[in-house]
Amino acid sequence: MSLQVGIVGLPNVGKSTLFQALTKKKVDTSNYPFATIDPNVGVVAVPDERLQELAKIAQSKEIIPTTIEFVDIAGLVKNAHQGEGLGNQFLSNIREVDAIVEVVRVFDDPNVIHVSGKIEPINDIETINLELIFSDLAIVTKRHENFSRQLKAGTSRQIELQIAAVTKIKDALEAGKPARSVELNDDERAQVKDMSLLTAKPILYVLNVSESQLKNHTSFRLDGPVIALSLKMESELSELPAEEAKTFMQDLGLKESGLDQLIKETYKTLNLITFFTAGPKETRAWTVRAGAKAPQAAGVIHTDFEKGFIRAEVINWKEFVNAGGGVKAKELGKVRLEGKDYVIRDADVVHFHFQ
Repeated sequence: MSLQVGIVGLPNVGKSTLFQALTKKKVDTSNYPFATIDPNVGVVAVPDERLQELAKIAQSKEIIPTTIEFVDIAGLVKNAHQGEGLGNQFLSNIREVDAIVEVVRVFDDPNVIHVSGKIEPINDIETINLELIFSDLAIVTKRHENFSRQLKAGTSRQIELQIAAVTKIKDALEAGKPARSVELNDDERAQVKDMSLLTAKPILYVLNVSESQLKNHTSFRLDGPVIALSLKMESELSELPAEEAKTFMQDLGLKESGLDQLIKETYKTLNLITFFTAGPKETRAWTVRAGAKAPQAAGVIHTDFEKGFIRAEVINWKEFVNAGGGVKAKELGKVRLEGKDYVIRDADVVHFHFQ
């Protein structure tokens, strides 16, 4: 499945530095507001140490990790919805993303200007979140007016559901609350899905701290997971050869980079799991929502697999490795045959049978 994450924040908070470190794609990170004019898009491999072990046992010629696409847009500023700055012009570029990463500046460096002249993380968070709310409110208000006109022309069950759902969201946005805070039933949720509201998406906050602040920084209670990263350090780390980067992290007492933590936390925030296929040709990671059944997982590989699903051979990745591969695992009775109602588990190695 294709996954997209949008990166938002004020100018000069480290958005493009994060994007560059994640994708190793060179973008303009000059020290001035609105250095990012056009949205930058990059595909990032999801780190998964299990792939190497599986590929070694399966003697695969190729390893293919699952990926996430990150979209970096111009920095937002206060009153962007009224035409200030450039960022609001590009919010449409992230309306279809699955989640949002909001970068918040915590580090203090007189050589890197702050758009408001002072470091106040909570105020910055409120500024960005309000701009996202105002952007959503413009869409919701138009939709509410449209449904109200339809309701006057004649009522129907669908119109009633639509206006009920939109009214709930509109009331929340007008009160300064994100759409994700609104409780909707399944029918109501279906009526507003096509609006792709920014504040309805899961959000993850990245606190951009200095290296010295990594172990001692102010934590905040927010409406999403919070990760503290020194993006300057992560950027430097991403430029090192793999072995040097590993040594550098060991010296710092780190098991993995902050970027790897961010990617994994994004997965968790989106309620995603990974399953694998492994054979001589390739070992590959695939992504599904937690709770997906075997036919749905097969459909991620190819739609024909879902339509013609018969059964799945399933084994946990560790059992696959310990047994010495799929053939030996079958001989040991470790491989299970599962049907259409089987719920895929994280780390399953699966071979699908279809007609």
